[in-house]
Amino acid sequence: MPVLSVPDSKSPHLAELPPLGLYIHLPWCVRKCPYCDFNSHAINSGGDLPESEYVTALKRDLELALPLIWGRPVTSVFFGGGTPSLFSATAIDAILSHVRMLLPLAPGVEITLEANPGTLEAQKFTDFHSAGINRLSIGIQSFNSRHLQALGRIHDGAEALRAAELALQHFSNVNLDLMYALPGQTRDEALQDIETACNRGVAHISAYHLTIEPNTPFYRYPPQLPDEDTSADMQVMIEHILEERGYRHYETSAFAQPGKPCLHNMNYWQYGDYLGIGAGAHSKISFRDRIIRQMRHKHPRQYLEQAMAGNACLENLLATEQEVGPQDRIFEFMMNALRLTEGFDPGLFHTRTGLTIASIQKSLAEAEQRGLIEWQHDCIRPTPEGRRFLNDLLEIFLS
Repeated sequence: MPVLSVPDSKSPHLAELPPLGLYIHLPWCVRKCPYCDFNSHAINSGGDLPESEYVTALKRDLELALPLIWGRPVTSVFFGGGTPSLFSATAIDAILSHVRMLLPLAPGVEITLEANPGTLEAQKFTDFHSAGINRLSIGIQSFNSRHLQALGRIHDGAEALRAAELALQHFSNVNLDLMYALPGQTRDEALQDIETACNRGVAHISAYHLTIEPNTPFYRYPPQLPDEDTSADMQVMIEHILEERGYRHYETSAFAQPGKPCLHNMNYWQYGDYLGIGAGAHSKISFRDRIIRQMRHKHPRQYLEQAMAGNACLENLLATEQEVGPQDRIFEFMMNALRLTEGFDPGLFHTRTGLTIASIQKSLAEAEQRGLIEWQHDCIRPTPEGRRFLNDLLEIFLS
């Protein structure tokens, strides 16, 4: 166990600023899924989407935020939701054109769009690609129609397969989102889902354990889920199958073919910066002497009113803004970096937080003693036990 004893300052005094991503939140869905606690909103009964108005608001939002990030290159752009694929390719193109006009994009910038089966057809894939999208993330969740119905999804198994196949005809970098431990799901059914995804040959697969979140219909009316032992068995099986098929388990729920991790999410997990625009979007922005967090107003109507006002200013778009203190920087960094299977270089902790490893030496020693991390000179990584009991590991860094 290395021993370091350099004192820390409460102010970061960052020698360099981290990479910067851009997150664009498009908050509408056809309907709200009963397990979802994201900031998403069903379109009204008339099916009207305020597309033009919202695109104008996003442009204004970006303009108002420019002084915070002026001159910094953007390494990734991510359209999240909601269901961004509800928007037309014309709207996505207009947003990206404004981004390119105002911000320098790094060479090879990754531009991801989240999409759901049931909101896509062949021409839309072509048009999204032409607009500049080069990575597509599809919310499959399952290829089993019975499970999709239980999850409240608007597509069935056949549409899920068709969406994956169409995506691969237009994009070389495709992610499929899957969930397991679903209501009434057996181990064999979870296996069939993961094998179906692998057989498509996509670059990236995300496999999430269904969790019951507060303030959702599933929380108020819990479905019958597989027991803990069955769920754990599904997780082990999924990890084993994906490894066999050449996918590297690089983050808690993320698996990628060599060279194909999600660059935008990697920036989150390595405590990089990101500007979030759109209703409810979160930002983390570093300066030499401080790190701040922001959140836009969550409800689309309130956000639109503030963005479209004649006297619009960034302050009026924000629901919250605060500076991130030393203890929060410690916990936030560890909460993200310890999700990475390969861990992190201790030097990154100092570079991104402005704190030294000495500030968490006692916590690291406890985590190592409990068998939750491996601590070497050039790497701190979670052990298999630490990955399995990640919440227990993170609690060590709360105090």
